[in-house]
Amino acid sequence: MSDPGHPIASQIALVGCCGAYCATCPPLKDGTCKGCKLGYDDGTRDLRAARCAMKRCCLMEMKLDTCADCPDYGECRIIHGFFQKNGYKYGKYQESLEFIRKHGYPAFLEAAQSWKRAYGRLPSGPF
Repeated sequence: MSDPGHPIASQIALVGCCGAYCATCPPLKDGTCKGCKLGYDDGTRDLRAARCAMKRCCLMEMKLDTCADCPDYGECRIIHGFFQKNGYKYGKYQESLEFIRKHGYPAFLEAAQSWKRAYGRLPSGPF
């Protein structure tokens, strides 16, 4: 996991295990969603009670920031099953994780700042 004292750690905490960028998501902004990861580090939420298998695996078992950091990403049934769901956003979340894997969190966070929801357009080309 990222160093909590690092300046971008609080921003990485707003990237869901699946690649959703919670910081720009309207439900998080209006208080109707707690986000994927918020509240577990300070004990206000119990990760052992989380119903999301991806979250339990990523945060509790593997102790990673997101699934992008997982050495088993390519073979993971949980994340790739999630990507197979119907809906445009699942493909966008996959793009986000693959972008993070290739370019890192700083480039992802810079690209995601202008989004209006938990996913958006990512730049292509060299960085």
